[in-house]
Amino acid sequence: MCGIAGTYRWPDGKAVTDRLTAILAHRGPDGAGRYGHPVGDGEVQLGHRRLAIIDLSETGAQPMVSDGLALTYNGELYNAPELRAELAATGVRFRGTSDTEVLLEAWRRWGTDCLSRLRGMFAFGIFDERTGELVLARDQLGIKPLFLLRRGEGLVFASELKALAAATGGSLEVDHAALVASLLYYWVPDSRCAFREAEKLPPGSWLRIRPDGRVERGRYWNLRDVAAEGRDRARAGEQPDLAAIVEESTRRHLLSDVPVATFLSGGLDSSYLTALAARHQPGISAYTIGFRAEDAKFEAMPDDLRYARQVAERFGVDLHEIEIAPNVLDLLPQMTYHLDEPIGDPAAINTYLICSAAREAGVKVMLSGMGADELFAGYRKHLANLLALRYQRVPRPLRRGVSGAVDRLPVATSRRGYRSVRFAKRFLSFADLPEETAFRRSYTMYDQDELLALLDPDLAGTVDDVLTEHADVYQDNDLDDFVNRMCLTDTRMFLPGLNLTYTDRSSMAASTEVRVPYVDIEVVKAAFAVPGDRKIAGRQGKAVLKEAATSILPREIVYRPKGLFSAPLRAWMSRDLAPLVREVVNDGVLVNSGFLRRDALARMVAEDAAGQQDFSKHLWHVLTLEYWYRDATSGSGRSACSAA
Repeated sequence: MCGIAGTYRWPDGKAVTDRLTAILAHRGPDGAGRYGHPVGDGEVQLGHRRLAIIDLSETGAQPMVSDGLALTYNGELYNAPELRAELAATGVRFRGTSDTEVLLEAWRRWGTDCLSRLRGMFAFGIFDERTGELVLARDQLGIKPLFLLRRGEGLVFASELKALAAATGGSLEVDHAALVASLLYYWVPDSRCAFREAEKLPPGSWLRIRPDGRVERGRYWNLRDVAAEGRDRARAGEQPDLAAIVEESTRRHLLSDVPVATFLSGGLDSSYLTALAARHQPGISAYTIGFRAEDAKFEAMPDDLRYARQVAERFGVDLHEIEIAPNVLDLLPQMTYHLDEPIGDPAAINTYLICSAAREAGVKVMLSGMGADELFAGYRKHLANLLALRYQRVPRPLRRGVSGAVDRLPVATSRRGYRSVRFAKRFLSFADLPEETAFRRSYTMYDQDELLALLDPDLAGTVDDVLTEHADVYQDNDLDDFVNRMCLTDTRMFLPGLNLTYTDRSSMAASTEVRVPYVDIEVVKAAFAVPGDRKIAGRQGKAVLKEAATSILPREIVYRPKGLFSAPLRAWMSRDLAPLVREVVNDGVLVNSGFLRRDALARMVAEDAAGQQDFSKHLWHVLTLEYWYRDATSGSGRSACSAA
């Protein structure tokens, strides 16, 4: 795991590349390198920051150069041993044991055809000295990031957006459409970028730039096709052995020359992975979090800690417990800087604090249960959307009566919150809507009218564009299974746009690699070969994964109520962050610039404070957006992400 960067026919490319890699130092504190070579009337420069995981010697250092190829690579290949053996059988001689060298030789033999053979997480740039071509590539599911920017015949790329912003001397302009999208979702979709000129290389794709400036793009893996193939397998009666596939993926993800630990929340996904990891690596460490008692009570949060302790004791896991009572006033701007784009999920703080604690204990690699909810319909929204179909059959007068009664209920008092009321209000906000609209509304922050009321009226067309984009992605399939349509949309949008993004940025901010065994191409193929009625059975989400997990976990863990990898936002908003919220509403840059409307924000604050509505997540995201926007438009400030 590392930070990569580079320039291609870019003015002052050597100095710019050095600046890029310096900004990425937290991603790779174990070493740094740069490579340069002439290209036409310019040059290519490849930079690298190394976090040494496999082959800790100098034979694993990067950029790696061999017989006319130069590679800067970020990631891990979990099938590197098999690829190494296949290449060695053709006569390839390896100098070291790194997967970097395997990737370089695979590229030499198969070119872009090697990409579909790779099983892992990766983003890389590879330069061919003979042709003068640079190719950039990104893994199938968007686990690893790769930002790029083109000007004229030149190109610059990096693992993080803040590096590109710095490399262009603060000349990037904020893309207000991306900010509108971030308000809707509380994250910026992978199809958009917070700065206008920059872009994210799409998952499962590559880009080739030639010395004459011509650019070619290709896609080597498409999730839509994988889902369709899975549907056909299910129709043919093929049922994957999910327990065996998840265990094999977990075993492969333990490949490392340094210690590996796990996240252990006490929920199904992390408990299952931890149990499997302990089977293959006895005595493995795990990290879990807890909150101050008063915060947890105010938020009405379940007690996950006791389940984590139970799993640890049963499987001989060395459990490290971290109580989170952070100074959120300090952490908010710090996390906004590291996350690169406005992301309003406080789980990023949890990830950062856990990874920081693990790093201090000498752990460089963590396994996470990320991705299981998206693939196997484990979120409440999945079940809620199925229940909404039944609710729509209830007579309309009765539905109106229920809605009116729930609307009058408070979500919190001054001493505690009521989760069931929050869930009921959320459900009724989308239960009467058509399928795609209901699904979007079940997990996004605002409906169309609410978003229009919050924003500058001139952005009304942008709101339409953002909503249309969601509809286009949702409808871009020929699946006849409602549950799998939701899972496919989540795996294309929610997973790479939010969960994989905050996991990468917040873990790498702590110089720690997080691996995601559920977000593995073989697990994904298996997931879409499972019909929706085996993912949600009765009122059980992730039913098929729970069935697989019972082979190793006690039923009390497998069938416990779903926990939340989140934070006590309502408690923070009512205490630690209340003065900051008032400042942002009354005199924030977003309000003063006209992007957000003060009256709409003030109304949200008042309703939240009165306990009538839960707008804590909305207001937290406004704070993250405010901090990001201040840096992005200040032209100075401490962030490398400043833009004039």
